[in-house]
Formats: sequence, structure tokens, C-alpha cells
Amino acid sequence: MSSRRLFPAIVATAVLCVAAAGCAPTPQPVETRLPPGLEAQSPRPSVAVPSPTVVTLSPAPSATAVPAPSVGTVGADVLECGGGENQSVSGSERSVQITGTCGEVTVSGSAIEIDASTATITTLRISGDRARVSAGPLGSVVVQGNDGVVTSSASIDSVDVSGDRTRIEAAGDISAVTVRGQDNVVRSGGNVGSAVVEGRGNQIG
Repeated sequence: MSSRRLFPAIVATAVLCVAAAGCAPTPQPVETRLPPGLEAQSPRPSVAVPSPTVVTLSPAPSATAVPAPSVGTVGADVLECGGGENQSVSGSERSVQITGTCGEVTVSGSAIEIDASTATITTLRISGDRARVSAGPLGSVVVQGNDGVVTSSASIDSVDVSGDRTRIEAAGDISAVTVRGQDNVVRSGGNVGSAVVEGRGNQIG
């Protein structure tokens, strides 16, 4: 090919390239799209958790114990002796109040409680277990049973106990004592006269 033909061809080619470059589209910004499920999630807002409140509880008021009624004063049967008459009490788990001037008072049964603190009794005769007698002055006391208690706020003329673990106490003198059994106690706030004791563990004084 001659140089005269080559030059026009080069010029034509250059013109085409410039025209093509002028018609080329303007590059657009690239937008990145993520597949569904992988889209960026905005962080969840933080939730302020309040600190626990300390509540001080006042201690519950303590229950006040109600004292039990005295034996022989509330809910007890009442026996009144006339001019030296006799009275008898029998049964179990009873409370009896005796007043007046009595000849002989007989107590038979178990767990009987006698309040004779305002009475005068010539002879107190107990047959049974766990008798409890509170008395004033007593003439003679005869106990046949176990685990009895007799107390006198004055003196006792004579005590005769047959059984175990009976306790006799007088604020004044006890003139005579006879005990047969074990672990019986006879106490006097004054003097003890004659004493006859048979058995083990008895205390007289």
C-alpha cells in the first residue's frame, strides 16, 4: 500500500475512535447489594436495667404468751364444807376448789388438782397417782399412790406415805412421819418429829 492511501486510513480511524469515546456512557457509581438475609442490621438499642431495690423488712412482733389460769381458781368445781363435814373427790384430770372447815377429804383417781388453801382439813386421804393438793393447816395426811404433791402453808400433824416419788411440804412443823416406798420427799419449814422410813432414796427433813 502506498503512503498516500495509508494516511487517510489512519486519520479516519482516529476520528472514529474520538467519536466513539465521546458517545461512551458516563460511569455510574457502583452500588453494592447483599443477598437477602445478609443485609447489615442496625444495632439494637441498649436497654437500661434498673438495679434491684433493697427493702428492709421490720421483724414481725413476737407473740405474747398468755399465762395459764391458776389451778383451782378458774373453771374448777367448788366444794364447801360446813361445820366439819366430810367431802370426797374422784375422777381424773379434774380441778376442785375446797373451802370451809372439813372433817375428812378423800381424793381418789388420777391427776386431780385440789385448791384447799382457804380451807381447814382434819384428815386428807389420797388414793391414786399424780394428785396435787395445795392446802392450809392439815391434821393428818395419808397418801397411797405415786407422784403426788401436797403442800401446806401452815403445819401438818402427821404424814403417812405408801408409794413412790411423793412430795410433802409444810411451811410449819410436821409432828410425825411414816414413809414406805422409794424416792419420797418430806420437807418441813420448821421441825420434824418422829420418823419411820422404809425404802430407798427417801428424804426427810
